[in-house]
Amino acid sequence: MSEAELGFLNAQWDVFAHDHQRPPHLAPNGAPWLSWLLIGGRGAGKTRAGAEWIRAQALGLAPFADRAVSRIALVGETEHDVREVMIEGVSGLLAVHPRGERPNWMPSRKRLEWNNGAVAQAFSADDPESLRGPQFACAWSDEMAKWRYAEAAFDMLQFGLRLGPQPRQLITTTPRPTALLKRLLCDPACVTTRAPTRANAFNLAPTFLQGVMARYQGTRLGRQELDGEIIEDRPDALWSRALLESCRVEAAPVLTRIVVAVDPPASSGKRADACGLVAAGICAAGTVYVLADDTVVAATPSAWASRAIALWRRLEADALVAEVNQGGEMVRAVIGEVDATVPVTPVRASRAKWLRAEPVAALYEQGRVKHAGCFAALEDEMCDFVFQEYLFDFAAFLVSIFQMFYNFVLVPFAQVDQRGLAAGLLVGKSAVALDHRNAHPDAIGDLRGR
Repeated sequence: MSEAELGFLNAQWDVFAHDHQRPPHLAPNGAPWLSWLLIGGRGAGKTRAGAEWIRAQALGLAPFADRAVSRIALVGETEHDVREVMIEGVSGLLAVHPRGERPNWMPSRKRLEWNNGAVAQAFSADDPESLRGPQFACAWSDEMAKWRYAEAAFDMLQFGLRLGPQPRQLITTTPRPTALLKRLLCDPACVTTRAPTRANAFNLAPTFLQGVMARYQGTRLGRQELDGEIIEDRPDALWSRALLESCRVEAAPVLTRIVVAVDPPASSGKRADACGLVAAGICAAGTVYVLADDTVVAATPSAWASRAIALWRRLEADALVAEVNQGGEMVRAVIGEVDATVPVTPVRASRAKWLRAEPVAALYEQGRVKHAGCFAALEDEMCDFVFQEYLFDFAAFLVSIFQMFYNFVLVPFAQVDQRGLAAGLLVGKSAVALDHRNAHPDAIGDLRGR
């Protein structure tokens, strides 16, 4: 076949699409659907389905559209994700169009323009307010279960879907048991299609299928990331989805102190190549607000140090915290090479990480910790945290958040007010995990309020 013939065949999406990449005609309520939720494992063809659906909407291509629409919203977790995956990706919008139909991509304006006048605008779910004002006839939202401000971004998008006789939206995502995703699954105007990774095996590398499937098939992570299942809470985990949802707020109030905790990639285990970077602040009332999870994987020391410094500057934090017995001196040296003016506070932990987990969970149950936004990867690890499975293998962001709370909240409060501790600052056996007598004295002084 010639290149032109191959290009023509590749453009016939209605011939090659899998069943899960085709929307049902009617919603559960018997009426034409308004939202299409495509849930699938990694590599199941979600991005290709989204790009092809948008192409059909912009050009009015049957059977996926009966008319061309003029205004389209493209919403991803970040602007980088919209650009690199939804638009410029291997299965993105530019790739699925034949050369003669390809829209003009203007990165500086964050918009695609087709020859027929259709326009698609790119938005980041990290900035829900950017969706206030524009209006659309259809929208494609990608990886919604990962969005930090999922509720706010989704709500703003709904207010903008007001053009044409029947505005519609497609949501492609790997599942997580979020409240928003569960509501959509119960929405009578929403249709759902599902697919595991193996449904698209023909288009995936054989080595990927052999290696990844062999390693993760049947595990909780594999069921979520490969089979596309929504995995509910573990009954023996310290945190639950409901607990974390009850602790979620849109934004933090004025904070008296902000700290960035660093767990360098110096430990052994399956996540040894990750550097945990978690930031939190405390308000005058003593409530802690988790502000960011910028954990980075497979980064060089200079790269994760630069990431930590960027987070410290962005939040105008007071210090970077690192355990001396967990690479803390190395953190100070590496960060000093990037910027010697950044204050690194060394702390020494005398208790095992798993002992520090329980009092942190108690703070959540008491309502003394809030999440300012959604931190999908961190929350997944928290809801999957079981002592027996983590005695020797900790995720980097869990180490970061444990060391932050232990040194930033629990130890200082125990030192400041012994009677408050006894009166119920930490209840029951959680108090056993506190070893404030052996806390680093310099850290206590540095981590109190301004």
